[in-house]
Amino acid sequence: MNVNRRIVTRASSIAAIAIAATIVLSSCAANEAAPSTSGSSAPVSKLSGTLNGIGSSAQGAAQTAWIAGFQTSNPKVTINYDPQGSGAGRTNFISGAADFAGSDAALKDAEVATPSPLCKSGAKAIDLPVYISPIAIAYNVDGLKDLKLDAATIAGIFKGAITKWDDAAIKSLNAGATLPSAPITVVHRSDDSGTTQNFTEYLAANAPTVWDKPAAQTFPFTVGDAAKGTSGVADAVKGAANSITYIDESGATGLGIAQLKVGDSFVKINAAGAADVVAKSPLATGRGDNDLAIAIDRKNTDKNAWPLVLVSYLIVCNTYDDAAKGTLVKAYASYVASAEGQAAAATQAGSSPLAKDLAAKVATAIATIK
Repeated sequence: MNVNRRIVTRASSIAAIAIAATIVLSSCAANEAAPSTSGSSAPVSKLSGTLNGIGSSAQGAAQTAWIAGFQTSNPKVTINYDPQGSGAGRTNFISGAADFAGSDAALKDAEVATPSPLCKSGAKAIDLPVYISPIAIAYNVDGLKDLKLDAATIAGIFKGAITKWDDAAIKSLNAGATLPSAPITVVHRSDDSGTTQNFTEYLAANAPTVWDKPAAQTFPFTVGDAAKGTSGVADAVKGAANSITYIDESGATGLGIAQLKVGDSFVKINAAGAADVVAKSPLATGRGDNDLAIAIDRKNTDKNAWPLVLVSYLIVCNTYDDAAKGTLVKAYASYVASAEGQAAAATQAGSSPLAKDLAAKVATAIATIK
């Protein structure tokens, strides 16, 4: 699925319709109300209107599932989501061009201080964590399976200090593997990306002597090739032999995924380990009421932990200037964070549902949206 295409509701794809049908346990089309278990028609939602969201391409597959499920129960609501990237999402939300943003990085302090004109005077935007997914180190090397990498070696590759697949640093971690004597083609994000922010946070925390740049949403080195969005880097790696990238796991289908050295062990990518890291991480300090930005513990070394993880947020106004808009946003956010919505995203995108305690905090924050 190309998540860089605009995602429009009305369950526009066969896959989306199938997801919606699964969620409501019905074979009805996306513009029909689900039947009740008693045999009579369930009440049709009275909500109506349109919401426009822009943001994270990593959220793209999950947004397809959320939109389909929500619209099945709310056939008079139209939700559009354009996965331009996290930075574009925040920029458009702050300017008032989007009703909500999807972002793999929470709002910066300066962004919090610049509320969207859609927010009621005196109100602020809040970060709602709704999507947790491991970031994969994905590669395309013929015949190479079960690649193992540690943070320092990953940093060296993406900084441009390690340039060949049979470099001693890679060989030392992969005894017995057949590594080609070929140049490494690095592929990184060209756009302002929350995935890049999370990737560079991980390297800055775990390989600071190698990764000598601060964490950032813009890739900091001039190495390799650049591509836009999750699908852009996926396509670039699939089309280039001996290439490697960092990517939300939902976009890594068909590529090799490296094992990550966590503590003294190598761990295979797993959504449960990513979710456990997030569950054990504290909320960021200095944020406003009901803002749930998370300070991810990148040095978690618990068994099967995957600290190379992203938390993706819905960014919304706590109070909208247009009360009807606030009602729609509240309803959609409630579905996204619900058990049904989280299960739909897990099925479509391979994400991990929110842990019970975090889900409760998110639900409490959503309840305050007006």
